[in-house]
Amino acid sequence: MSDIKGKKGKKKKMEILKVEHLVKKYGQGENEVVAVNDMSFSVEQGEFVAIVGSSGSGKSTLLHLLGGVDRPDSGKVYIKGEDIYKLNTEKLAIFRRRNIGLVYQFYNLIPTLDVEENITLPCELDGKKVERERLDKLLNELGMEKRTKHLPNQLSGGQQQRVSIGRALITNPAIVLADEPTGNLDTKASEEILELLKMSHQTYKQTIIMITHNMEIAKCADRILHIEDGKLVELD
Repeated sequence: MSDIKGKKGKKKKMEILKVEHLVKKYGQGENEVVAVNDMSFSVEQGEFVAIVGSSGSGKSTLLHLLGGVDRPDSGKVYIKGEDIYKLNTEKLAIFRRRNIGLVYQFYNLIPTLDVEENITLPCELDGKKVERERLDKLLNELGMEKRTKHLPNQLSGGQQQRVSIGRALITNPAIVLADEPTGNLDTKASEEILELLKMSHQTYKQTIIMITHNMEIAKCADRILHIEDGKLVELD
């Protein structure tokens, strides 16, 4: 997707994500919880956005809705102009695999697959040939080029998260969604993972949306969205 020029000749970035009046509820009656309450916002291609909120604020629910992992009660999510919740389950799974990279707090690696196999899994599932040059470059940037045959249980937490990031980037997705990517790591590993995310944003012009409860971590993003009780309360 290329940039377009505005009236003054300056490049105008394309809107890669658009959220309209998104609502997600859990429970019924007195037990009903509105986890996401009428949220609307957009993200430009190549932007790094942090979504900040305390535990229970609705930020992880929002991320799952953006990633097509869960369906909203109402509202729309457009990715690359596609209304993802108009897609049936099979088509949504294919769209998600090709356009959305997910980085989880607890890595979600396949324990029986080695580093290289975990990273290339999205390509294998999609029946696509792995671009060897891209994979080798990615392994080098992740610092995992000497551990390609290691299984997840032979890696540290920080190394497992590096593999998770590699898996999210291998297909060159429209968006990378990172759910508390440093939440299970020590300070040194957390700093390394943040540097990798910033590298992917700067080197690959990757659009990243990162969930965190840590304001200091959020400051590495271009823009911060604050969530409280399922609502956007402030836009930076």
